[in-house]
Amino acid sequence: MTLPAVVLGLVIGSFLGILYHLWRGGEIWRLLLYMALGCLGFWVGHFLGAALGWTFAAYGPLNIGMGVFVGAITIFLGHWLSLVQVEKK
Repeated sequence: MTLPAVVLGLVIGSFLGILYHLWRGGEIWRLLLYMALGCLGFWVGHFLGAALGWTFAAYGPLNIGMGVFVGAITIFLGHWLSLVQVEKK
C-alpha cells in the first residue's frame, strides 16, 4: 500500500464523518468522533473486502466500495451507542 493510498483512505473516512456530522449536527467532539469512526470503519471495510476477495468500486489498491459501506455502518452504530445516558441513583 502506497502513502498516497493511505492518505486517500484517511480523507475518504474523514469525509464520511464530516458528511454525517453535517446531516445530524452536534458539538465539536461529535465531529471528531464521527471522523474517527469513519476512518476506522473505512479501513476495516477495506481490509475485510481484501481478505474476502470482494472488490467493489476499487480505485488502485483501495477497495473504496467496501470501505465506504462499512464506514457508514460504523458511524451509524457509533452514533447510536453514543446516545446512551447513564442514570445516577
